[in-house]
Amino acid sequence: MTFKTPDLCDQFEAELGRTVRVVAPMFQRYGGRAAFAGRIVTLKLFEDNSLVREVLGEPGQGKVLVVDGGGSLRCALVGDQLAILAKKNGWEGIVVYGCIRDSGDINQIDIGVRALNTHPQKSIKKGVGDRDIAVTFGGVTFNPDAHLYADEDGIVVSSQPLV
Repeated sequence: MTFKTPDLCDQFEAELGRTVRVVAPMFQRYGGRAAFAGRIVTLKLFEDNSLVREVLGEPGQGKVLVVDGGGSLRCALVGDQLAILAKKNGWEGIVVYGCIRDSGDINQIDIGVRALNTHPQKSIKKGVGDRDIAVTFGGVTFNPDAHLYADEDGIVVSSQPLV
């Protein structure tokens, strides 16, 4: 799948009446894949990545995991082992409204990752959080089964597939 987010904005904002939503430019780019796209799966949690591991252990072909970590900068929600698991199970990418760790290793894995920043400390493991609910950050609401497109220029979300 080839796309450029600026072209998607130009083409579909007018055609679809602004149903293309642009996420605020707040994320750093990690992972070996500069561009990725897929159907959204959501998690809402805070400083506990137990559900992240659970979801990334499932088949993820054509999907992007969007993790609303509350914007916490106090621990990492994704590390190299979870990125390896995601790649193994076919996930296209992960967007974390929070931090990741092992960024050097993650940059060598063929998966797209966006996060606010890095943090060396791991999260707690209590299994607390919600799955497949609408989450909002960066000025955009991410609904399960909507479509996300990310590249070097940013992240856009649409309720319907664009490419």
